[in-house]
Amino acid sequence: MKPKNLLVAEDDVNIASFIGRGLRAAGYTTTEVADGETALLMARTGSFDLVILDIGLPTMDGFTVLLQLRGEAVDIPVIVLTARDSVIDTVNGLEGGASDYMTKPFQFAELLARVRLRLDDFDRLTPEPKLVHDGMVIDARSRRVQIGSDVRDLTPREYSLLELFLRHPGQLLTRDQIIGSIWGTDFDPASNVVDAYVRALRAKIGSARVETVRGAGYRLR
Repeated sequence: MKPKNLLVAEDDVNIASFIGRGLRAAGYTTTEVADGETALLMARTGSFDLVILDIGLPTMDGFTVLLQLRGEAVDIPVIVLTARDSVIDTVNGLEGGASDYMTKPFQFAELLARVRLRLDDFDRLTPEPKLVHDGMVIDARSRRVQIGSDVRDLTPREYSLLELFLRHPGQLLTRDQIIGSIWGTDFDPASNVVDAYVRALRAKIGSARVETVRGAGYRLR
C-alpha cells in the first residue's frame, strides 16, 4: 500500500524538522514548507493526504490558507498546530474547516495519534476512488477524468460540479441549487460563475454531455 503523503506547513525550522522526522519514522512521506502561500499552492494539488498547518505563517496566515482551501471545496484533512491557545482561536480554526486543533508545546505521540485518526476518518468518508458514467472514468482522489485514452485534470470546483451532476443524472439542476451545493448560500445568485464553470467542464468532458435547459439550469445527459 502506498504510504500517505503529508504536508507540514511550519515556519520554525526545528519544529518542522522534528515533525517530519517523526512522521517519516512512522511510515509516512512528508513535504515541509515554511510559508502560507506555498502551503496553499501545494495543498491544492491533490498530491497530499493530510496537512499539518501552523497558524503563524509568513506571506499568508494559516487561518487564511484554511479558509481558501475550504472555499475551493478542497476537503483534505487539516490539523491546525499553533502556539495560540485561546478559545476564540480554537473556535475559529474548527469553524473555518479544521479537522483537528493542537496547541504548542505538544507531544509528538499525541500528534501522531491525531494524524492516524484523521486519516482513518477521511478514508471512511472518502467516496469510491473511481466513478464511471457514459464512457467517463472519474478518479475522485486525483480529480481526473478519463474518456477513452484522453485524461484531463479537473480543478476542485470543476470536480465538485461534475460530481454534483453525477449524483443527479438526467435531473435538472437550477443555478441556485448548484451555487448552494458548491459555493454556499452566501454566494451572489446573480453571478455568472455557474455558467463559466459549466463551460470549463464542457471543454474537458465534451459539450454534449451537459445540457442547457434555457431559463432554468443544466442537467447531465
